[in-house]
Amino acid sequence: MPVNPELVGRVFPSTPPYLVGREKVREFARAVFADAPQHSDPEAARALGYADVVAPPTFAMVVQDLTFQQLLGDPESGIELSRLVHAEQRFRYSRPIVAGDELTATLSVTGIRTLGANAMIASEAEIVDADGAHVVTTTSVLLAGEADA
Repeated sequence: MPVNPELVGRVFPSTPPYLVGREKVREFARAVFADAPQHSDPEAARALGYADVVAPPTFAMVVQDLTFQQLLGDPESGIELSRLVHAEQRFRYSRPIVAGDELTATLSVTGIRTLGANAMIASEAEIVDADGAHVVTTTSVLLAGEADA
């Protein structure tokens, strides 16, 4: 089944709140080799004016992944995980993510472009804090191959 073109314009429900933990930030920072002290040391982060450790910019993917679970879990999407490649990623921040943040995300499918038997699915996830204030918008492009007939 090809990617469902009716996904364009679809807005998925907001994800459940994700509480950003200090250890998760530290683990992520180690995994991406972000060795600046504000990513692991609360005192270093406080010295820079933050309430706790600061997540590396790509940490937003942890929250965005919750939105992708909605998209990929939709049986009408026509997207098969085994034929999916993450092709592009961008971030637009209002402020950094900090341990202690409670974040929710809302995914919108912004476009689908067919390339032969493949489709490029563009999406944006708006990530907000517990007060509803914008934290980051993630923009992604997924490349989906069509399943064998």
